[in-house]
Amino acid sequence: MPDTPEFTDPCGTFDTATRAPYAITGYWLIPTTDHCTWRRQFRAIHEVGGDTVIRIGWGLQARPLDDDGRVLGGDGEIDPRYEPCEEDGVPCALAAENDLKAANPGNRVSWTFVYRTDEAFGPGLFRCPEFERRIVTRKTVFYRIVATDDGTDDASCTNIRAKGRGYHVILIAGAHEDSLTELLDLGDRFGVKVFPALPLAPRDPAQKTRAAKQGTDTLTTLTRRILQDYGSRFQDRASLGGFYQPFELQMREMKYDDDGEDDHPTLKVYASQHRIVEQEMPGRPVLVSPYLDARKERPFSATPKQVARGFEALARTGVGIVAPQDSRGTGKVGLFWPDEREEKVDERLRPVVGEETNGDAYHGSTRDYYREMYLARNRMVEQGHDVQLWANVESFEPSGGADEPCAAGSDRGRTDKERLDTAVTQVGRYVSKVVSYMWSDFYTCGSPSLAEEIARDHDRPIAADAVRVRRDIQDGVEIRGYGIPMGCTVSITWEGLEEPRVVDVAGVDLNEPPPGLPLGMRTAWIPFDWSRVPEGTWIRITVTAPDGRAATEPLHVRAQA
Repeated sequence: MPDTPEFTDPCGTFDTATRAPYAITGYWLIPTTDHCTWRRQFRAIHEVGGDTVIRIGWGLQARPLDDDGRVLGGDGEIDPRYEPCEEDGVPCALAAENDLKAANPGNRVSWTFVYRTDEAFGPGLFRCPEFERRIVTRKTVFYRIVATDDGTDDASCTNIRAKGRGYHVILIAGAHEDSLTELLDLGDRFGVKVFPALPLAPRDPAQKTRAAKQGTDTLTTLTRRILQDYGSRFQDRASLGGFYQPFELQMREMKYDDDGEDDHPTLKVYASQHRIVEQEMPGRPVLVSPYLDARKERPFSATPKQVARGFEALARTGVGIVAPQDSRGTGKVGLFWPDEREEKVDERLRPVVGEETNGDAYHGSTRDYYREMYLARNRMVEQGHDVQLWANVESFEPSGGADEPCAAGSDRGRTDKERLDTAVTQVGRYVSKVVSYMWSDFYTCGSPSLAEEIARDHDRPIAADAVRVRRDIQDGVEIRGYGIPMGCTVSITWEGLEEPRVVDVAGVDLNEPPPGLPLGMRTAWIPFDWSRVPEGTWIRITVTAPDGRAATEPLHVRAQA
């Protein structure tokens, strides 16, 4: 019998072992054209305990045409991405306009929009196949959509002939093979939830940080069409965790009551898209990740209380998950405790805020902001809003990456696991999940890479919170955190104490954990006589593993009577 060659998969094996579970369990990914890269990334993320992948997306853009109907780019030249889209030698945008006018001479095209993606769509994308179609070229599959410019999006073709109206043409440059199907297949294999991005709103030309009001109706139509197609193809896919709202905004005091012109324009766009998700894919939450800015010197920065009010406005748009960027990577917020306000900021933050103290540089620390958002989240849940609070820990430094850049076009510096551990400590028990921007390429560049650092040191203790808890007649401390098994010791010290008090962990998970703790967070209890600590004193609590590795960041807890 002839030898049968061994089957070799060019992308490697499907190794689904979780070898080094870490506190961060979700990561952003950027698009890639290498299909093997997807699998390697999912495998590596799963190995360190990741169960969530969030996709970076693309934006809808309004574009002018030249005299021949070809799409122009920002430089005024013909955009090579859309130039191949032709129908019988006629550029697709012009062909769409010709078909509309042939159906009714009163029809007109008031604007053309473009959208690029690495996805491939099914027939659920179209409402009127007579005027909407798929155009296949060698490298790209184009989708031509016609939508009324008032956003009504008729259910049939009847009105196209019945009366002359204004239309927008949307040209989608897609792929021959659908990336989302591939990602969901990988998610099923590795037990990972995938959050594809919704179409990104056009930006207001006068204020780039806000969504353009003029493009909202067209964005709504495109979102509805894509979600309807998803509904027909992916409604029952367990690996489809929800959707990512990619339009970034600052977390600050904002108004949204769904009742007036003074509602924040970007939140109006959010609400429009979120309603479509609820209609077409009920039960799949929308995730948003706004950024924080605590810098006192900036007039547009926000205090923790103002950020909390912004959280409430976001919840009213129908968002299901708010995962604020901790903004430590950009230097907009610092990692410090209340008793460290007079200390100098971290050296790596000085390129952003200068030689300042923590208290002079920032309105508050990461922990201050997440605590206020936690309280705001509780208020919104009481009012009937089903919203979760996650933390998005930035995995880079403000600068210093020029010699060894991790991401193309960026000088962000590499960070280390020690700083990640500190960031996880700061968000504390206030969040139900910790995710991170972003896996590719901040976790994979350099040697050793950040991912390799995590794999080697994943079970170092991370203490996130400590509260006074009695057991029977004994006073003590309950510590909440990661990697705190039996055999750990806890060191407690405060100013004026000659020698730290070192106590063995007496029990783990002795009580039912508080609701909403992140996956992997446990509780450990130690006996401790609080009466020995002067009231109002800040104590420092450090957890040490049985093998001698101490938590990177001690907890700072103020003694209360």
